[in-house]
Amino acid sequence: MLFIIGFIVVVASVIGGYAGAGGHLEVLWQPLEFLIIFGGGIGAFIISNPMNVVKATGKSMPLLIKGEKYKKDHYVELLTLLYSVFKLAKSKGDLALEQHVENPNESTLFANFPKFQSDHHAVEFMCDYLRMLTLGTSNAFEVEALMDAELDIHHAEDAAVSDAMAVLGDGLPALGIVAAVLGVIHTMGSITEPPEILGHLIGAALVGTFSGILFSYGFVSPMAQSLGKTFQSDSQYFACMRAGILAHMQGYAPQVSIEFSRKVLGSNVRPTFAELEEAVNEIGSVA
Repeated sequence: MLFIIGFIVVVASVIGGYAGAGGHLEVLWQPLEFLIIFGGGIGAFIISNPMNVVKATGKSMPLLIKGEKYKKDHYVELLTLLYSVFKLAKSKGDLALEQHVENPNESTLFANFPKFQSDHHAVEFMCDYLRMLTLGTSNAFEVEALMDAELDIHHAEDAAVSDAMAVLGDGLPALGIVAAVLGVIHTMGSITEPPEILGHLIGAALVGTFSGILFSYGFVSPMAQSLGKTFQSDSQYFACMRAGILAHMQGYAPQVSIEFSRKVLGSNVRPTFAELEEAVNEIGSVA
């Protein structure tokens, strides 16, 4: 929603200001200038990035409209799930988790938390580390280092997408100048034409510079920043699991372990202690 509002504000301000000053809007429609700028930009984007980054960038576009994937209710659900998992492990031992981590889609425990169960990446992350507990892993420091390494890789993959888009945004003004220079070259070839025709050709050339700067600083660069912030915000979901699992491995009670998890969350998604306690109290018997 904010992306759409921002898009409208940029277009309305720039185009409205130009039209309000008496500018002719039809002059701004220069398809060949756009072809030079965006075709060159897309080509450079493909040249400078591996295919996995190109594909990931395309898949990430819906995030610009949807925003952060994980809302407060997702975190409340995750924290109550962690409580259920830790309570089961404390009462029946870590081996009791085996049936759930080996077949998470059929788990009666995970079935109580549909938002989590439908998130393949989150399920895989949690089950991988819970499986290590069932196999006898007990060194929390080694597991912490492994988690950090995995999350660093995930962060780097996300950053590659936002960084690639930022580079594209940085290059659009230069491509706008390329379009403008080509327009001037075309104009010089028509130097004998009447002033009204030359004026039109020069105006068309200048639209290239205008378009490159506008789409860079008005759209593409802000989109890159938006994606980067969304990726960073969503990483809290995995940091939440990380903190809870490590606390559990160090022997804390389930209530304390999920408090470790709650404390790593940002204020906009972090439930209060009372809200979490209420959610935990509503949990039925553990599978």
